Amino acid sequence: MNSAIQAPQSSISIFPAHQIAAPKSAKAQGLLERSFPLGASMEDVDLDLVRERLGPVWPNLSAEDALRHYGLIAGRNGRSVPTLAALLLFGRDPTRWHPRCGIDFVRWEGAERKHGAELNIAKRMRIEAPLAVLIQQAREAIQPFIRERQHLHDLFLIEKLEYPTFVWQEAIVNAVAHRDYSLQGAPTEVWMYDDRMEIRSPGLPPAPVTIDALNRRERLHYSRNPLLVRTLADLQYMRDLGEGIPRMFDEMDRAGCYPPRFEVVGGFVFQVTLRNEPIYDRDTLEWLRKFENVGLSGDQKRMLAYARAHGDRFTSRDYQRVIRTEMYGASNAIKDMIRKGVARSTGKGSRIYQVQEPLQAQPDMPADLVRLLPVIRRNGRLANADVVKTLGVSRPTATRLLSEWLASQWLCREGQRRWATYYPGDRLLHQAHYASDRPEADA
Repeated sequence: MNSAIQAPQSSISIFPAHQIAAPKSAKAQGLLERSFPLGASMEDVDLDLVRERLGPVWPNLSAEDALRHYGLIAGRNGRSVPTLAALLLFGRDPTRWHPRCGIDFVRWEGAERKHGAELNIAKRMRIEAPLAVLIQQAREAIQPFIRERQHLHDLFLIEKLEYPTFVWQEAIVNAVAHRDYSLQGAPTEVWMYDDRMEIRSPGLPPAPVTIDALNRRERLHYSRNPLLVRTLADLQYMRDLGEGIPRMFDEMDRAGCYPPRFEVVGGFVFQVTLRNEPIYDRDTLEWLRKFENVGLSGDQKRMLAYARAHGDRFTSRDYQRVIRTEMYGASNAIKDMIRKGVARSTGKGSRIYQVQEPLQAQPDMPADLVRLLPVIRRNGRLANADVVKTLGVSRPTATRLLSEWLASQWLCREGQRRWATYYPGDRLLHQAHYASDRPEADA
């Protein structure tokens, strides 16, 4: 009888403790920067610094009104009182309110940290200033330690330095803006070794941000310290649009470097690691230049480089192992490479893929199709709307052109009528076959 009236266990939803604690922690962090430190007054705020930095942003506002606009000060008992965020950003002595709110920079000799008699610190600096100027001071102090990569000088890299400028500076900005300021015993740290740079920020990523999402290059727009972030964005240190992390990956890809790695160390420190050694040798970098305008991801480019060193061929298992992804992720990426004309199956049912150069115009290719090649390279396919938009023709004309190119095997089709999508056909793909003018490599 008792069992008949008990609610089934499946009807009770129990959330893990960390899923309950994360929102509470994020809420507490938002309240921390809005708190009013005991004994703080407007005399502790450097109003000249406020005028210098916020004056160009709000020329018609007084220094106090500008602070009030950002919610950095509030009226209490008939007088203005600064928040912790105001004291960190514009305080005359920020360390009075947070003893470790600066940045510690350490340059280590070699590729590992040593202690005792083998202590290998080459340079150590403690950079302390209001956050409104701290980031700029840190950039200027660290910049001389970023070496030039002379051996890549003549390649297509945007940066000639061992770390792309945007990447290491963005990592420092994020470390300052998003750190957990309730942890007062640890500073933001920048550790530089011969082969890498580590930017360390106290505190775990604020929910709903996760390490896995960051390493997947997802665009995340969430601030642990919204008052600090909004002010730093208006001071042009950051854009507050969630685009910084994806761009860090893109810049490292473009420079031929390993992607940034995000992790938690020591249980409470968020770390970004940047490696300065290039993934590719000089010849491979030159060869990858042919694929610049195809719209490939960094992982897909790494697979092309791997294939080039292994007979211009690769398998799905190779993709999974080299890129460290699962089967479905590899399958989708390979299908995208096929659609974009940089890989093809070596035969019906084969799981071996051949690398081929991007689609190029041929002497006998229709002129209108040549005009559409950039669209095919970018999207891997064509639709009737693409033809209408690019060529400026009517829908019936676009349909006629697509039918002609389908019949002559420049294109192939999936779907029918208005659901039809057109992909590079045999004639278009074979002309781009990378291995066609090269000796066949040993398997």
